Amino acid sequence: MVERASKVPPKAWGVTFAGMAVNLCLGILYAWSVWKANLVADKAHPAGSPMSGLNAGWTYLTDAQATSAYAACGMIFALTMIPGGRIQDRYGPRTGATLGGLFLASGCILAGLMKSYVGLLLGFGVLGGIGMGFGYAATTPAAVKWFGPHRRGLVAGLVVGGYGAAAIYIAPLAKTLIAAYGLSGSFIGLGVLFAVVVIVASRFLVFPPDDYLPPAAAITAKAAPTAVDWPAGRMLKTWQFYALVFLFIGSAQSGLLVIANAAPLLNATAGSLAFFAANAWILASYGGLVNAAGRVGTGFYSDGIGRANAYLINGAVSAACLFLMPRIIASGSVPLLFLAVGVAYWQYGGALALMPAFTADFFGPKNLGFNYGFVFLGWGVAFFVPQAAGYLKDATGGLDAAFTLSGALLAAAVVVSLFLKRPTLPPAAVES
Repeated sequence: MVERASKVPPKAWGVTFAGMAVNLCLGILYAWSVWKANLVADKAHPAGSPMSGLNAGWTYLTDAQATSAYAACGMIFALTMIPGGRIQDRYGPRTGATLGGLFLASGCILAGLMKSYVGLLLGFGVLGGIGMGFGYAATTPAAVKWFGPHRRGLVAGLVVGGYGAAAIYIAPLAKTLIAAYGLSGSFIGLGVLFAVVVIVASRFLVFPPDDYLPPAAAITAKAAPTAVDWPAGRMLKTWQFYALVFLFIGSAQSGLLVIANAAPLLNATAGSLAFFAANAWILASYGGLVNAAGRVGTGFYSDGIGRANAYLINGAVSAACLFLMPRIIASGSVPLLFLAVGVAYWQYGGALALMPAFTADFFGPKNLGFNYGFVFLGWGVAFFVPQAAGYLKDATGGLDAAFTLSGALLAAAVVVSLFLKRPTLPPAAVES
């Protein structure tokens, strides 16, 4: 009989923090508003007109165009989580993370070299999305398998916290690189950096031995995990799977809307304040900090109060802030904007910790890479809201309607979370 470990081995924490390091590179997506602020046309530079100086060769884009690469990256990220999860389950996390780093790096470099809307779509959108899907799928499942269910929320929060925290350093670094070397230099420089960091960090991503059993602890009824490991085919036949996908859509679209427009939101709210007008990246970096904290914090308290209760609290408060966002922007209050954006980032980051923990609790850790890839489709679908917001802004000049739509979707997801419960199935039925 295999005995459980008396305590988590140091290697388990090494895997956790290596996963965080990989995600600190993959999270470039959350700093996209810094590039968007430099790409979008204005009255002095209409869409289609050429840029000059360090950015010679580039042309100004519409808001919808500048959002397209961001949205495409997210959608492809979500789609490739499924094959990425399969690679992780079958060949190990090192392979998936290394492939992810190479795809992301090549995508950034291609975007910088092509200097065009098409280059952004192919490089950042397609190759970057593939890299994120492969890399992200390799990190959380690898770490979660070292820990018991009473630590899943916290561990998942720490690993994905790296993805959220990426904007803390990438936003100011991107602004500095753009100012010194132009848009192309920023993409190429970061691409090289990401390749090195991910390849090195991926060496530390390993599964526990086959006979390893994580330490046991008292499990509350709210955090009680499933007794069986569900294959994807069985999972897809449960209503709980579709409920989790909808919860993901509700939480993700609200955060992605704010993330895509962080720098422009600060410009719109504090346009008359020279400091903020010149440093709109500050809101993106602040959001990255809260995003990361929300992942760790929500993961931690979800282990105690239950995943659904944590989702309910985060979602209800964030939905209220979304409904109030048009008034906050109109008021010109920077403190209120930071408060509302902070709530949105915390809720969004918290969902990224809750959903893999939800999936492991409901369907078991064995097939988590592949199963979570299907649940993660909800995150990809959520990108239709920031993309639609780009069209709405081009047509109406503002984001008021987009914030109302986003708040309503999140509120609906909160209602669904009230009815969520763990599926049950006899082990024999799952194995058949």
